[in-house]
Order: sequence, then structure tokens, then C-alpha cells
Amino acid sequence: MTRELDNALVTVGLVRPSHGEVLHFSEDPSIDSFSPHVAVTARAPQKYVWAVDYERAPGYWFPRTCPRILTWAARDTTDADRELFLGTSRRVHAIEYRWLSIMQSTVLYAYRFAAADFSPLGEPEPHAQVATVAVRPLGPAEKVGSLLAAHEAAGIELRLLPTLWPYWNQVIASTVGFSGIRLLNALPEPAPGVDMIK
Repeated sequence: MTRELDNALVTVGLVRPSHGEVLHFSEDPSIDSFSPHVAVTARAPQKYVWAVDYERAPGYWFPRTCPRILTWAARDTTDADRELFLGTSRRVHAIEYRWLSIMQSTVLYAYRFAAADFSPLGEPEPHAQVATVAVRPLGPAEKVGSLLAAHEAAGIELRLLPTLWPYWNQVIASTVGFSGIRLLNALPEPAPGVDMIK
């Protein structure tokens, strides 16, 4: 990411981790210590404190419980899939229409931690940074600015859909890189045959 883009993100109040740091995003600005716990959405029983690095931070510029689909070009993404799912965008985030007003009104905070206290989690590429002991942030929570402005400043297309499932089913069958977060909070899957993109 360029220095110009970093400066643009700062002007909209967006918080990104600096070198040697990771971030945890929360709607609670009063936390002074984070203890490992089993996340509500965890598939395994390990207790962690969760954080994200610079590249993964945009996936958390949302209300905590907002279901979202993140897509980007991977090494083996075909030209056809790049055109279909990304168009001219470098990265696309998709949410349901009903979450837009919530996203606009949510006040989000970022906590900074020393990256040395965390380890990457996920294969073949890490999707999170985790700590297995209690950790304290490097300073007070920092208020994140407009989440829509953050997406715009970072050059990320925010796509609004009536429901996420038809799009998700097409994404997971494609060659684009993707992540689905809090999808259990999405509206129920519509009847077969409903197509979200042509």
C-alpha cells in the first residue's frame, strides 16, 4: 500500500496497524486487558485473543456482527473470474442492504498490540493473528472514522446485495480469493434458482 493511500486513510480516521503491530477492532472502547476465549464462531475449542495484520484489517471495517463476503484476485484467479467478481476493483466487500444503515451508524474502535505477542493462524495463508495468554493493548482504544469512507479511501468496492447466499455460492466455486465472516447472521438462503450476478 502506498504512502499516499496510508495518508488518505488517516484523513478519514481509519486505523491501520504500524510495523510490528496488530489490531483488534471492537465497538467497546473500555477494554484494558484481553484474555483468551473460544470465539462464538470458532470451529475448534482453543482459546485465543484475536487480532489482524495490515492486510487483513479491511475485513473488520464493519459492525462486529455484520455478515460479509470479501473477495480479491488470487494467484490463480482466471481473467474471466476477475472480470465477473471484481470488475475494475482490486478488492470487493459485499454486505446485505439491511446492514448499510447499521454500518453507517456504528462507532468502531481499534486496539493496538505488539505483533510479537501474537502468532499467525491459518493454512495455507494465515487469516488471523492470535495470542494464547492475556495481553494488554499498547494504548487506549482509537476511534475509527466512517467505515464507508475507509472503504472508499482504500479503493475497496462495497457491494450491496439483498442476500449473500447466491453470491457466496458462486464465489466459493470460483478462482478468486475469498473470505466469509459472520455468515450465520445473514438472511436465510433464498429458493434455488435465484441468481445474484449474471
